[in-house]
This record gives sequence, structure tokens and C-alpha cells, in this order.
Amino acid sequence: MASTPTREVARRVFAREFNDASYTFKESDDDRAPVYVLLPTGQRANRVFLVGTLTETEDVGEDSEYWQGRVVDPNGDTFFMYAGQYQPDAASMLRELEPPAYVAVVGKPRTYETDEGDVNVSVRPESISQVDEATRDRWVVETAERTIERVKRFTETDPDDPAADEYVAMAHEEYGDDVSAYTSSVTGALESLQDEQAEASAD
Repeated sequence: MASTPTREVARRVFAREFNDASYTFKESDDDRAPVYVLLPTGQRANRVFLVGTLTETEDVGEDSEYWQGRVVDPNGDTFFMYAGQYQPDAASMLRELEPPAYVAVVGKPRTYETDEGDVNVSVRPESISQVDEATRDRWVVETAERTIERVKRFTETDPDDPAADEYVAMAHEEYGDDVSAYTSSVTGALESLQDEQAEASAD
């Protein structure tokens, strides 16, 4: 009996780290094998889960609808997502939503190389739903925890150790050893949350 492919865990990641995740790979030669992006903190991601403020939507298609959405995290960094005829539910959400709105998005990372040779990273959404502020706040806290766990494992791993986690070793090789920007993302996101809560309680 053929085994049912299990859906990959959707990784929580802040936009700064996601946008730096320019290296992609497959684990097998099978055409249908999942494509992973390698997060700079040393985790593979075939799907991501993000919550933030949808600040802009635009139909950038030429012959048919192709929607671009910008979702901003608490640091002011942007996730770009694109949905067209093959993501009808996501495309219709981008058509109907009125920015600014809090949204939760599950989708697949996609990379493409620009004419200048830079690699841009975006999300191809599987689902987009409007959420409330409390859901966004919970995502920020959980994403901060996951990021800190990844940074800790990354900094404590000797990439030359044969027993090292292969994805951490790969991240050291592809992106270098400095993950301080992602620690700053965590600090910035949590501080912005505290500031928002302080302002709300002062009103």
C-alpha cells in the first residue's frame, strides 16, 4: 500500500530571516520531491506560517489575475506573497481584503533570481485568513521562541563535527556564522509588542 505523503510542518519565521533564506534544495531526484528553503538558522522549510499586517494588495497580472500581497511583521520587515489561478482561494482573499488587516498565511516558500543575480524569496499562499490582534500577538511570541531555539542550536553546533545536525552545518556553509540579525528580530518584535500593549493600556 502506498504511504500517504505527510504534510510538512509549517515553520514560524520572521520576515528578515525568511527573506535571507535564498538557498533551496531537494532531498531526492524525484520530480515530485518537495523543495525546501534553508533558513539561515539551520532548519529546512517546505511550508511557512506567518501572521502580520496585510498592508497592500495589487493585481500585478498581465493576461490574468495575479495578486501580490505585502504582509509586514512587527519589525517592519515585509513578506511578499503571490497568488494566481492555481491558488484561487488565496487570490480571492487578496482581491477582497481591505488593507490594513491582520492575516494568517500558510504557504510555500518560493525563490527566484533577478536579472541582477539577487535571489528574492516570496510565499505562495495555500491559505489566507483574517485574524484578530490576539492571534497576531501569539504568533509573535511563538515565532520568537522558535527563532531563539534555532539560534541557540546553530551557535552551539560545531559544523565540522560529523555528528552535527546536517541542516545547521549546511546553513553555516551557505550563509556564514553570524545569526545576530535574527536575535535582533526577536528582540525588536517582542519590544514592539510590549510598546503596543503599553499604549493600549494607557488609552
